[in-house]
Amino acid sequence: MNRITLDAARVIIHDTMAFGREKGMKPLSVVVVDAGGHVLAFERADGAPPGRFDIARGKAYGSVMLGIGGTAQRDRAEAQAYFIAAAGAAYEGKLIPVPGGILVRNDSGEVIGAVGVTGDTSENDLEAGSVGIKSVGLTADG
Repeated sequence: MNRITLDAARVIIHDTMAFGREKGMKPLSVVVVDAGGHVLAFERADGAPPGRFDIARGKAYGSVMLGIGGTAQRDRAEAQAYFIAAAGAAYEGKLIPVPGGILVRNDSGEVIGAVGVTGDTSENDLEAGSVGIKSVGLTADG
């Protein structure tokens, strides 16, 4: 697969949210973007705050634009805050450098998009999104 289809994006979202419910996580919001950072699909669980779209998109967008997952972005921010601040300015504030931003790779290891999950702890967001990505046979790189 060289791109994320709409059907795959919907399954990723469904399975991410189902995992969150199964594990008793707070209501999640999930976005899937393509390799250019364009939103393919988004869903916000009942009870999730309305502002979660921007956070989920920022996690996914930052991952695909920088080519590194949210965990690596957080680590980079701790080591080189000036770089992440500059990248955030370059991307007009659409960068949320924390776990829960997950690159999606195909069988060849190419980045074909990203998933952004928000609502619980960043580590739980990452775990839930990784489950969703793997459910469609793709590789999660968070």
